[in-house]
Amino acid sequence: APELVESGGGSVQAGGSLVLSCTASDFSIEKKVMGWFRQVPLRGREGLAAIDPEGTTAYADSVAGRFTISRDNDENTLTLRMNDLKPEDTAMYSCATLIRHISPRQALDVLSTPYENYWGRGTQVTVSA
Repeated sequence: APELVESGGGSVQAGGSLVLSCTASDFSIEKKVMGWFRQVPLRGREGLAAIDPEGTTAYADSVAGRFTISRDNDENTLTLRMNDLKPEDTAMYSCATLIRHISPRQALDVLSTPYENYWGRGTQVTVSA
């Protein structure tokens, strides 16, 4: 069955960096709009970054300039490089594939909802002060 599996989470101190990876299986990401979102308990999802098949990207204001999304269609993987991490970045991070082909900016809004996208189980990121 189609699946997304995230890896790379962990615990870091503020100012540190992490690289999250997402591997897709049983489907190709090549023509898909992909993205990352995060969630903390009792709070809604926050769409963080999105990338279309051509490589155009969009970022939430909270992570712009610190996070970088990229894709490798040959390896069927999605990556999120996170620099200058802050305690408020602590959350469960998940990658997702969008059902519709929309712009990365529109995808950020969709990623903030449980609709029109499929996601993996996530990887925990914890940032200490």
